[in-house]
Amino acid sequence: MKVDAELAVGSPVEAVGLAKKAEAFGFDCLWVNETKHDPFVQLALASASTRRIQLGTSIALAFTRSPTTIAYTAWDLQNVSGGRLILGLGSQVKGHIERRFGMKWEAPAPKMKEVVLAMRSVWASWQGGTRLEFRGRFFDLDLMTPFFNPGPIEHPVIPIYLAGVNEGMCRVAGGVADGLHVHPLHTVRYLREVIQPALSRGASEASRKMGEVTVAASVFSAVGSTMREIQEVKEALRSQVAFYASTRSYRKVMELHGWGDVVDRLHALSKRGEWQKMGSEVGEDMMRELVVEGTWDEMGGILRKRYRGLVDRVRLYVPFDGGEKWRKLADGFRA
Repeated sequence: MKVDAELAVGSPVEAVGLAKKAEAFGFDCLWVNETKHDPFVQLALASASTRRIQLGTSIALAFTRSPTTIAYTAWDLQNVSGGRLILGLGSQVKGHIERRFGMKWEAPAPKMKEVVLAMRSVWASWQGGTRLEFRGRFFDLDLMTPFFNPGPIEHPVIPIYLAGVNEGMCRVAGGVADGLHVHPLHTVRYLREVIQPALSRGASEASRKMGEVTVAASVFSAVGSTMREIQEVKEALRSQVAFYASTRSYRKVMELHGWGDVVDRLHALSKRGEWQKMGSEVGEDMMRELVVEGTWDEMGGILRKRYRGLVDRVRLYVPFDGGEKWRKLADGFRA
C-alpha cells in the first residue's frame, strides 16, 4: 500500500514548492483537483520541481473536454514529467455539467468508458503511427493528420483512474481503467460490500483480473497535534460530510448504513440554502464510520491498519501544506 498527498492551493504557482516538499517527505504521489484551478497547470508546474514522485489528477473533469483534448494534455504532461503522470478522470454531477459548464449531460458510465477507449485510440495513433479509427455511441474519431500528430514519446502508457461511487462507474473502472478513485464519502463496509464486488464484476466481464485495477482512497481525517485540534477538525468535517451527503448521487453509501432519511433531510436543507443547519444532521454514528481520528504521529499507522487489504493507495482528505507534521505521517505509515 502506498501513501499519497493531495493539494488544494490558493494559486497554481504554490504547486512548485509543495510538490518538492511532498517528494522530500517520501510520499508516493501528489494529487491535484479541479475545483478553483486547472489541475493540468498545477501538474506542469509540479513536474518541473520534482524527479521521483508520481503526479496525478484527482480528478480532472472528463465531460467538459473532448477525449482528444484530454489526450493532448496528458501526452505532454507524461512527456515532460518523464512518465510520472496518473490521469484521474471524473464525471462530476449533472447540475454542474449543465449549469456551471453549459455542457450536455449524457449517460455517465457508458460515456466515461468511451472517453477512456477513445483516448487510448488517439494515443495509439500517435505512438505507432496507425490510422485513428474510433467509432462509438458518443464519439467518432477518424482524423489525425501528421500536422496535428505530436508523435511518439518515451513513456506512452498513461495510467487512467476513474472516480466512482456507485456500482455502474465502478464496473466501468474494473473493465477499462487502471485504477479507481474512491470518494472520501465512503466507509470500510461500503468498500467491501459495494465497491470491491462492482470492480470485480467489471474486470470479469472484460476478462481482466482485479489486480489490474489500483484502488486509491481519499479519507476524511480528523487529525491534529492535540485532542483540541482533532475535535476542531472533526467539527469542520461534520459540515463537509453533510455537504457531500446532501448530494443524492452519494445516496447509496448512506443507504447501506440505514441513513437514507438523513440524505433526504440534508438535501431539503441544501435546497433552502440552510447550510449552517446541516451539520447537526450528522450524528456520531455516522462520523465513526466516515471519519478517522488521531494525531499526526498516529495517523500513518491508523490508515495502514484500517485500509490494509482494501485499497492500494491512501491519502488524507486534508490539503498538503508542506509542514513537518506531514513527514510524521509518511514516516508513521512506513514504520
